[in-house]
Amino acid sequence: MAVQTQIAFDFDNIEQPPLPEKKPVVKNEKVIVLPAEVSVVKQKSTRGRKSLKEMSAGVDLLDIPEDEILFQKMYYSIGKVAAMFKVNQSLIRLWENEFDVLKPKKNGKGDRLFRPEDIKNIQLIYHLMRERKYTMEGAKEFIKNNKKADEKFTAIAALKKMKDFLNELKANL
Repeated sequence: MAVQTQIAFDFDNIEQPPLPEKKPVVKNEKVIVLPAEVSVVKQKSTRGRKSLKEMSAGVDLLDIPEDEILFQKMYYSIGKVAAMFKVNQSLIRLWENEFDVLKPKKNGKGDRLFRPEDIKNIQLIYHLMRERKYTMEGAKEFIKNNKKADEKFTAIAALKKMKDFLNELKANL
């Protein structure tokens, strides 16, 4: 005959950790009680359009390599291109569908591979839409009507580099 053993647990003697103090937080005229450790920091909503100040600050942060470095590789993935411009990949895909100048190659899996020329065109589109605030239709018309728009853009980019260099030189004096 098997001997049965009964095990009993006594949970009354276990010490419970102290509960955190709770403080009320007013949100939309309702009181919500949160633990004291949780600090509520009101952040500005990230939805909607950015202000002109935020947009112009973001333009300086682009991570597009110089032409010598850019043209060393034949193709760039959409992730690398999106990281260069600090935008979502979906925006790059939208621009590809909307602008005729963007024609990336696709491999067997369907991955988009952008040539350096495509990246230069994306840079022009980015300049028109984000810096000069053109609409999608306005940017399309500008590119279609101004065949030398790319040359103008490269001249503007060179002048910006010169201005940055001169400002840096002035700051060091």
